[in-house]
Amino acid sequence: MGDFMNNKILPPIMKFVNTKAITALKNGMLFTLPFIMIGSVFLILASLPVASWAAWMTKTGLSAICMQIYNASFGVMSIFAVSGIAYTWVKDDGFDAMPAGLTALVSFLIIQRPTTAIMINGKVAVTAAQAAQVPMIDRTWLGGQGMIAAILIGLISGWIYSWFLKRDIRIKLPEQVPAAVAGSFTALIPATAITVGWLVVYGLFDVFGNTTLVEFIYKVVQTPLQGLTDTFGGMLIIALLIPLFWFFGVHGAVIIGGIMGPLLQANSLANAKITAAGHIASASNGGHIVTQSLLDQFGTVTGSGMTLGLVVFMVFFAKSQQMKSIGRLGIGTGVFNINEPVLFGTPIVMNPILAAPFILMPAISMGATYLAIKFGVIPYFRGPMVPWTTPPIISGLLVGDWRTAVWQGGMIVLSFFVYWPFARKQDAILYKQEQTKLQADTDGIDISEGTKADN
Repeated sequence: MGDFMNNKILPPIMKFVNTKAITALKNGMLFTLPFIMIGSVFLILASLPVASWAAWMTKTGLSAICMQIYNASFGVMSIFAVSGIAYTWVKDDGFDAMPAGLTALVSFLIIQRPTTAIMINGKVAVTAAQAAQVPMIDRTWLGGQGMIAAILIGLISGWIYSWFLKRDIRIKLPEQVPAAVAGSFTALIPATAITVGWLVVYGLFDVFGNTTLVEFIYKVVQTPLQGLTDTFGGMLIIALLIPLFWFFGVHGAVIIGGIMGPLLQANSLANAKITAAGHIASASNGGHIVTQSLLDQFGTVTGSGMTLGLVVFMVFFAKSQQMKSIGRLGIGTGVFNINEPVLFGTPIVMNPILAAPFILMPAISMGATYLAIKFGVIPYFRGPMVPWTTPPIISGLLVGDWRTAVWQGGMIVLSFFVYWPFARKQDAILYKQEQTKLQADTDGIDISEGTKADN
């Protein structure tokens, strides 16, 4: 099985993951993380599910102030994504990348127009058709709804920009000209070609489809993809693949996160938008169950494979010194969702005894949580994405409410019992090996001492 995976399955997957497009996507999306965290903090403050707190925040006006920060960070995540992806592509090709990122951002704004009515006191002040005639930017498409369009525009713009520079199609100035000035002229030709190209695309969609590219992508591509991820089957695939890759020594969270992360984040953004509007996310108002928070807080919490239950066994119940030592080393980091010492020290990687609980536990946790949300046992996640190192229980409270925190604690307790029989078997094997080695060492000492006595 190991030979088959390593020789037949993993090489094409790793080849795909290491392509320039996927690398630019993964690394470019990292630029969004600081703003996601900042926006999430203030969204949590503005929408904490405590009635007295919510009333006080509204009365003092602090809720509106917090939402201002959310709207300027988490709420416009697509503009960071499109810029970061194009920037990463061009930087990896060895060119000055800032102009490419800005060009992609301008291109992203070119292909869209206002499509949302302006409401004042619950009444339509400006219709969508009227808004389209006004020189303004519609924030609707700057968040989760524009994410797939932002990714595609970032990748295409980065590729075209590098294409021009690789062929030295640019304006060259004498060496005496300051680098900043020369750089701006270097970007002029590729930036002009890219922006004019996206303007033509905008015109074609406007004339022949009475729509925009970003709307078209959202309806035809993004909505179906988000729908597929937001199913029990889609959730199950994500939950199983991450630990499966890890079992063979490949960082599953990075691989699956790089591919599925934008869709899961778009689902989270949709829930955050509902929360920001003062509503509770649900199926009836477009809420999503399978979000980045579901993966982070119920799939990879305490590390890929949800290994904190295993670590507790290792610290308090293991007989072998290897498992006890690794457990003591891993329990502190496991609380902050870091479990590489356990993965490689136990080991779990390429260990068939621990493979079953390691691969199945995230699926059990995410599957049970999916059903709990669907049937109203715990609420839909509100949208904020907390830092991945946030300890469990606290993270559950922040993304949901006290019920979510209690449920998260229950899943971690369950992990102990899922790992228990397999951990006992692994511990027995290691303990027997240690005792055999100890006996052999003892016998060796006895022989040596006997030889000395004879001499």
